Amino acid sequence: MIKKVLSDNDIQLTYRVMSQLRTHVPEGEYLSRVKRQLSSGYQVAALFDDGQVCCVAGYRISECLAWGKFMYVDDLVSDQNGRSNSYGKQMLAWLADEANKNGCQEFHLDSGVQRHAAHRFYLRERMDITCFHFAKKILGV
Repeated sequence: MIKKVLSDNDIQLTYRVMSQLRTHVPEGEYLSRVKRQLSSGYQVAALFDDGQVCCVAGYRISECLAWGKFMYVDDLVSDQNGRSNSYGKQMLAWLADEANKNGCQEFHLDSGVQRHAAHRFYLRERMDITCFHFAKKILGV
């Protein structure tokens, strides 16, 4: 079952899986970070199997001149102990359906260049590599 995660308790339940992707986020800061993002449109969905969180996605609906209305997936991670159980495939399908229900014309996510297994998965799911993403650290912020 996939559902949007809204309560503090449910958000905290997603930490075990989310921390496998976002290893730099301390458990004690996780809830407050997620809640700050919720106030600006971020949403969290979790796939539960037998009461356990097995896959988590953080996403937002937005609009820009380049893409029109779109869904951007900030975070998508399946529990490393449950990979090959179709959790990621189920979550990706749920996200695409959610984007469609919200009138999005496009669906986007970035994936670190080192995440080869994730790239194989996205390509299998008929996603295209459409651009390079550039970043620069800003010191003092």
